[in-house]
Amino acid sequence: MRRFFNLIIGLIFLTSCQQAVIPATPSNTPDSVLVTLTLNPAAEVPTLAPPNPTSSPTPFPLPENARYTLKASFNYGMHHLDADEVIVYTNNSPQALPDLAMMVEPDNYPGAFQLTSISWGDGGAVKDYNLAVNILKLPLPQPLNPGQKVQLHLVYQLQLPAIPAPADDRRPVPFGYTDHQVNLVDWFPIIPPYLPGTGWLAHKPWFYGEHTVYDLSDFQVEIQAVNPPPGMLLAASATAVQDGTTYVFTQANARNFVWSASPYYKLFTQKVGNVDLYSYAFTFDTTAGKAALQYTAQAFELYSRLFSPYPHTSLTVVEADFLDGMEYDGLYFLSKGFYNLYGGTPQGYLAAIAAHETSHQWWYARVANDQALEPWLDESLATYTEYIFYKNIYPDYLKWWWDYRVDYYNPAGKINLQLYDYTSYLDYRNAVYLNGAHFLDELRTKMGDDAFYAFLHDYATAFSGKVATASDFFEVLKKHTSVDISGILSKYFK
Repeated sequence: MRRFFNLIIGLIFLTSCQQAVIPATPSNTPDSVLVTLTLNPAAEVPTLAPPNPTSSPTPFPLPENARYTLKASFNYGMHHLDADEVIVYTNNSPQALPDLAMMVEPDNYPGAFQLTSISWGDGGAVKDYNLAVNILKLPLPQPLNPGQKVQLHLVYQLQLPAIPAPADDRRPVPFGYTDHQVNLVDWFPIIPPYLPGTGWLAHKPWFYGEHTVYDLSDFQVEIQAVNPPPGMLLAASATAVQDGTTYVFTQANARNFVWSASPYYKLFTQKVGNVDLYSYAFTFDTTAGKAALQYTAQAFELYSRLFSPYPHTSLTVVEADFLDGMEYDGLYFLSKGFYNLYGGTPQGYLAAIAAHETSHQWWYARVANDQALEPWLDESLATYTEYIFYKNIYPDYLKWWWDYRVDYYNPAGKINLQLYDYTSYLDYRNAVYLNGAHFLDELRTKMGDDAFYAFLHDYATAFSGKVATASDFFEVLKKHTSVDISGILSKYFK
C-alpha cells in the first residue's frame, strides 16, 4: 500500500519538464480531433500596449547558428543507433576561443555512448580530447577568433539503456527504451553557449532537475529505420519527409532536436493557425490522447497571443512511458500517469501539465536560460503560466489549481538558488515551481494585470532566441512598473 501511495503521490509531484512527425504509414490514417478554441469571456486577456521604441534593448547583429547534419541508422528492436554527425560552428562571442566544449548526455549512461572517431573539417583527427561524464573538451589547433568557423565530424554508436522503473531516490529518465517506446532525447553531442568572462555553459547532471543550456541551432536529420516493427510511428521535433523507412527532418532556429518511436502510437492532429499540432498516445489511452491535444491547442493559442508568435510549423505532445513531463523544442512528453488518471475534465494533471509543458515553448525554447544555475527563470514562469491558462480558459477550476496543484504541498524556500543547492527534489520543487508561482502572482497583483502581461510580452520578445538571465528579467521588469517590490523580493529571493 505504501508503494502504491508513493507512486500516486509521485505522479502529482512530477512537475519537471525538459516534436513530432506524421509518418507516412498508408495503412494508418490518423484520427483528426477538432478543438474549439473559445476563451472565457469573463476572463479577458489584457490588451497589450504598443511597444515603446525607447524601451527596447539595443539591437545587435544576429549570431550565425551552429549547423548540425546528422545521419542515423536506427534498429528499434535492438535499441541501437549508428550515427554520423557534422557540425559547423561559428564563434559568435567577442573573444577568441582556445577550445570547444560539447555536451554528450548519452555518456551519463554506462555503455550507452561509444565514440568511433572525431576529426576536423580537413579530415585531420582531433587529438588530446577529453570526455568526462557528459562533457567533451576539444583543444583547438589555434584559437578560434570572433566570426571564424570550425567544422567537426563525429562518428559514434548508441546502445540505448532501458528506462528504469520509478523509484523514490531518483528522477524519471526520458532517454532510452521501454516495452512501449524508444526515446532519443539529448542523443547527439551538441555545443553549449559560450559566455564571455565565464566560459562554456556546460554543467554536470544532478539527481533532479535539468542542467543543459542550448544555443539556437539549425538541424538537418536523416533517420534510416532498420527492420522497423509493423505500424511503427516516429514523432520528432519537426515534420518528416518520408521515403519508405527513411525520415528526413529540417528544423531551423531550435534549441535541440529529439524524437520518439513506437508501434503502439495512435496519432491525433489539429491545426491552430498555420501550425500543426500532433498528439501521440498509446492505443489504450486514446481518450486522454485527444484531450491532451485539446489542452495543448488551447494553451498554444493563448500563449501565442499573449507572449509572442510561435516560430515553427509544428508542435507535438507524446505520451511518455515514464512518470514525468519533459520539454524540448517543438516536442514535449506528458507522463502516462496523467493519461491513466484522466477523469474527463480539466481538473487534473493532464490539463495542468499540458499547459505547463506547452508554455516551455516560450520559457525554455524561445527564451532560454541556464537551467542549472537559474532554474526558476523557466520553471517558475512555466508553473505560473498554468495559472494564466486556467484563468483564461477554465476559470471555474482556478481555485482547484491553487489548492491542489500548488498550496497542497505547502510551498516554501527561496526560489533563486542553483539546482545543486537544494537538499532534495521536494525542496527544489516546492521552492522553484510552487513558491515561484506565488512570487509571480504577488508580482502581478502588485504591478497590475496590464503591466504584468505587457512585461511578459516584452520579455518574450526582447530575449527570443537568446539565453536570458535574472538580470535580464528584472531589467525588462523595471520598464513596466515603478512600484516598490523590495518586500516581495526579500520574501522569495536569497
